Amino acid sequence: MAVRKIEVRERVMARNNEIASDVRARLVAHGVTAINLVSSPGAGKTTLLEKTLAALGEEMDIAVITGDVQTQNDADRLAAHTSRVVTAVVTGGACHLDALQVLTAMDEIELERTQLLFIENVGNLVCPANWDLGEKEMVVLFAVTEGEDKPLKYPKMFQNARRVVMTKVDLLPHVPFDMDRAVANALSINPKLSVFRVSALTGEGLDSWYDFLRQSARQVTPG
Repeated sequence: MAVRKIEVRERVMARNNEIASDVRARLVAHGVTAINLVSSPGAGKTTLLEKTLAALGEEMDIAVITGDVQTQNDADRLAAHTSRVVTAVVTGGACHLDALQVLTAMDEIELERTQLLFIENVGNLVCPANWDLGEKEMVVLFAVTEGEDKPLKYPKMFQNARRVVMTKVDLLPHVPFDMDRAVANALSINPKLSVFRVSALTGEGLDSWYDFLRQSARQVTPG
């Protein structure tokens, strides 16, 4: 008998991209800047968001959607730093968020009183790179406790990102990590990357991060 090949992945991705366009249009209509935070597990996404919410949460009307494989632990941590609802998406084993999950989570957010929306993706440097969530841009976190060759091992993530946040820089005196080499590897994959160096523990570099967020939010005008 003949074999009929069905391109399921292509259909799923095409549908996701359609929904991502709806997400993007809805955000633009409300003047909301959405940032998709991605990283390996343990790179410091939640800690950076805790500091950001504490410093800018009220000033910038920040809302948060978190993605995790099994628990809502990250959402619970972030909820302690904001009076707003933190929307937790538990993927049940899936290694990334998709646009439909973001669109559904947005129903719990008062977009009319939101300037900045953080989407904290599942900790993974492979799957999230392929899924448009309707965000303005993707920001990848890269901890100094990881290998300098992470960008070379996971190039698509760094190709799709516009910013790299080097995290846990307070640990540099204690780990065998070559910052210059790591940054050079990232830029070899994507020469247009902007790089931040931060420590959420000591506060080093956070002012530059906050300035970027303020500037990014100012660039979005309600449609």
